[in-house]
Amino acid sequence: MNKMKRDYENIINIIPMILQIILNVSLVVLAGILSVLLVKELIVFFQMLIGSDSNDYKLFLTNILIFFLYFEFISMIVKYFKENYHFPLRYFIYIGITAMVRLIIVDHDNPLYTLLYSLVILVLIIGYYIMHITPRASIKK
Repeated sequence: MNKMKRDYENIINIIPMILQIILNVSLVVLAGILSVLLVKELIVFFQMLIGSDSNDYKLFLTNILIFFLYFEFISMIVKYFKENYHFPLRYFIYIGITAMVRLIIVDHDNPLYTLLYSLVILVLIIGYYIMHITPRASIKK
């Protein structure tokens, strides 16, 4: 009975390690894909900057914000590995704020939606402020 219990505990201990490996490999692949898209966005950005005769500032700003979204996701994946397999909450807030700013720039035809997007940004900033002023509890293992 004791041997069976040890075997069961070994299997239970192996499962999280296997899932962690799958997650890590998936995140590395995702980071590679996002890096390719980031470089592609840079190429499009330079083509717009050099070759374009139009002065469509909305398209220009949209591409810049898309670039920052890719950049923030890649930074978040890097931080995940640096902080011992943990996603810092502040990166999700940064990404949310950037995405809302992009929405306001791209889709500002409806004033009610623009107001709602602005309120979402305000809530995210207040959440970040509360998170920033709250002291961290030390976690003991």
